[in-house]
Amino acid sequence: MIIAIDGPAGSGKSTVAKRLSNILGYTYIDTGAMYRAVAYKVKQEGINPDDADAVVSIMKKINIKLEPSDNGVKVFLDGEDVSSKIRTEEIGKIASKIAKHSEVRKILVQKQREMGKKAKNAVIEGRDTGTVIFPDADLKIFMTASPEIRARRRWEELKNKGLDIDYNQILKEVKERDHLDQTRKDSPLRPAKDAIIIDTTNKSIDEVINQILELIRK
Repeated sequence: MIIAIDGPAGSGKSTVAKRLSNILGYTYIDTGAMYRAVAYKVKQEGINPDDADAVVSIMKKINIKLEPSDNGVKVFLDGEDVSSKIRTEEIGKIASKIAKHSEVRKILVQKQREMGKKAKNAVIEGRDTGTVIFPDADLKIFMTASPEIRARRRWEELKNKGLDIDYNQILKEVKERDHLDQTRKDSPLRPAKDAIIIDTTNKSIDEVINQILELIRK
């Protein structure tokens, strides 16, 4: 079974996908982490993320590997564990920029399909898993929430890590990323026609997971 979970940043899809994969004993594939790994390399090399040819060129020289971990997945870039380094707001912005390039998406989508087919049973999350990567997924979920709630979740997450970040700045960045993801020409962020939309604005993680488990049983 392939379960595809899509949605914007802060909708809760990563947390739900990780826990769901643990409950089911399925492979967890974080497609966004792969874009973040490329973005991290782009930043390291001082490449302009808007330069598609330069980004594709660097992609052909790097190796990205995902490995299961207690926290969901470990991300290795050329053998280095970059799991925590790729989770910054700056890397997230760069990831959204490089995701606009068709050739970048083509390369990563192929890798993601190979991972899913190899796993056989997988929970795959990202921004186009149900529309592009696995349009024939057995179950497609699109998670969403208001920008304000998603920004607050991120703000609280950073605050708990001891970082002093302005909420309004995070809200601005959330809206900017939404715009980038929703307006890109190739695979814009949107629900698949047969996706089940779950608004997590007023729902707990447990409520969302129980709802998805019930859908799987059906």
